[in-house]
Order: sequence, then structure tokens, then C-alpha cells
Amino acid sequence: MPCDISSGRIEQCKDSIAGLQAIYFINYNTGSFTQNANSEITAFPSGSVVYKYELKGANSYTETVNTSRDNGTTFFSQGLSIQIKHLDATMTKEFKLLAYGRPKIVVHTRNGEAFLAGLLEGCDMTAGTIASGQAYGDLVGYTATFTGNEKLPANFLSGSTAANPFAALTSPVITVVTA
Repeated sequence: MPCDISSGRIEQCKDSIAGLQAIYFINYNTGSFTQNANSEITAFPSGSVVYKYELKGANSYTETVNTSRDNGTTFFSQGLSIQIKHLDATMTKEFKLLAYGRPKIVVHTRNGEAFLAGLLEGCDMTAGTIASGQAYGDLVGYTATFTGNEKLPANFLSGSTAANPFAALTSPVITVVTA
């Protein structure tokens, strides 16, 4: 039967830290990604452009399994919440474009793992704010929540490291835009 469990797992070490160090947006119509037998992404489409957003503070990714035994369905809800500091005209324009589009998103954790949310369907910005804050210590910037629904969990990027989520990909060229 294709849904039989195929492996176990021993207790893992306590060497992880929580949080995200960056996300990378990819326009939806980028093309097909190559995967290995473990469903890890091994190559991006040729000429891919990714847009890096460095993160600090309150940023998180959560994937939720949604199953209905009655309906015989299972899907995975991918949720990303981010804060982007500092208001400016350029970022406000990009924020609007993120809200209008449905990008694919590479999530790069502080542990060095990276995975691709929205592989087939993309991710939608389902909530967002542009805020000046009120008290001196309040966030001046943007908050956004992105949600994707996929048939399968987010695919890990093969060989990602803390320094480079794309380190082991076999893609001919990936352009990373940082500013």
C-alpha cells in the first residue's frame, strides 16, 4: 500500500535554534524545478531570479497538515509570517506587487535548512500592514502573512547551508537580487 510507513526515527540532538534568517521570493511563472528521489529540489529553472529579504525578529514558518478521512483528502497549508523594517517608497511598491502576485518562497532557517513553499500553487499574501508605529520602540515597517496550499509538504533544497541555501544546486545560473 503506498501510504505505509517506511522508516522510524531516533531521538534527535538538542542542537537546533528557531527562526528564519532570510526568505527569497521567486515569481510564480519561473518554470519547473528538478527534484531527486527524496523530493529535494536539486536545480532551479535556468536563469532563475530570486529576491532576497533578510529577516530579524518575529518571523516564522509553520506547515499544517489538513486531512479529512471522510472525504479522503490531505493537503498541506504553508504559512509564513514576516516583518520587514523601515518604510520607503521602493519597498511599498514591492509590497503591493507581493500582495498582487503569488510568488514561490524559499525559506532559509537559522539552522541552515532551506525549503520551497508554494512549489505548484504559489503563495498568497493573505494579510499585511504598512505601519509607522506609535511608541519609540514599535515596528516601523511592514508585516505580511503568506499562505500556500499544496498537495505535498514544502520541498527541501538539497545541500543548503547556513551561509548559502543554494550551495549544492546544479542550476546553471541563479541570480540573487538583494537591493
